[in-house]
Amino acid sequence: MKLQYQGNPENRRAEAWDFDGGEPDPRHYMPDAGLVDAVNVALLLRRPLLLAGEPGTGKTELATSLAWELDLDRPLVFETKSTSVARDLFYYYDAVGHFRLTKDEKTEGKTVLDFLQWNALGEAIIRSKPQRDVREFFGRDFSEFKRYEQRHVVLIDEIDKAPRDFPNDLLNEVERKFFRVPEWRRERVVANPACPPIVILTSNSEKNLPDAFLRRCAFYHIRFPDEKTLVEIVARKLPQFGQRREGGLIREAIELFLTLRDNPERKLDKRPATAELIDWLMMLQAFGAEVERSIGEQPEKIVSTTAAISKSERDQEYIRGVIDNGRWKGLVESWKKRREERSA
Repeated sequence: MKLQYQGNPENRRAEAWDFDGGEPDPRHYMPDAGLVDAVNVALLLRRPLLLAGEPGTGKTELATSLAWELDLDRPLVFETKSTSVARDLFYYYDAVGHFRLTKDEKTEGKTVLDFLQWNALGEAIIRSKPQRDVREFFGRDFSEFKRYEQRHVVLIDEIDKAPRDFPNDLLNEVERKFFRVPEWRRERVVANPACPPIVILTSNSEKNLPDAFLRRCAFYHIRFPDEKTLVEIVARKLPQFGQRREGGLIREAIELFLTLRDNPERKLDKRPATAELIDWLMMLQAFGAEVERSIGEQPEKIVSTTAAISKSERDQEYIRGVIDNGRWKGLVESWKKRREERSA
């Protein structure tokens, strides 16, 4: 059996996307073997994949990596809010604007469809269908959709932010890939079975999701990467700054970062994640830190950039104090010793 996703950006066959710098670059994404397996389970079962894990561990970036490797367009994203309701995932209806519609020369001929805005999963379902079927159902084409019969990755981000009824209200729709537009017609708009949307959901585990919803999903918890993987991630995402993998500032910065995450002396209020490590190293580069010099030789550069990894006043004061008085080195050595004892 040939797996559809291998977590290898070199598998991309189509023309490369134009990157504007404001989105994740799938060429630098490094999924672990368990995540690759979970993606393929979801693809084979045609079920949504629910990803859990700490913020900043790459949950949202998976959608971009998957779309890239499968030669699809960029993912369609729905950012869940505390006020989200099930319909929002498919479309937004401007009821007020429709109510104000008057029979004058500017609005003559408009219908309810002119007051609908398609959202991520609704757009993906419509664009999966043949254009003639869309035209027959809605009585028109949609100029914003240039291509039909296309498969899309749909990212439903931070679903645990929504009210508890939100996932319950989506049980059948997310699993079977359909929705209704009661303002237009009561019939279901069903995804083309030849190219159904691929649904990725993320959760920061801020609250439990309903059991009935979980049963309809494939699931994977993304663990925080180990030191070796972190070094590889840095080398991919910051190639110029990450060329030095042994010794020097990069190695020390990563070891200090891991020490702060796993520090028995004082547990941080908010443990930094992978994304914050990348931000910190980017700031070290921007502030002129020298890769060949150690932290102890340029502490002022390190202290100046702690805003990237500390997310509370207490954490920031602690991290700055550890660096200023030189205690960071002893903490790192203690962390290494504990790591060796655990692995023995």
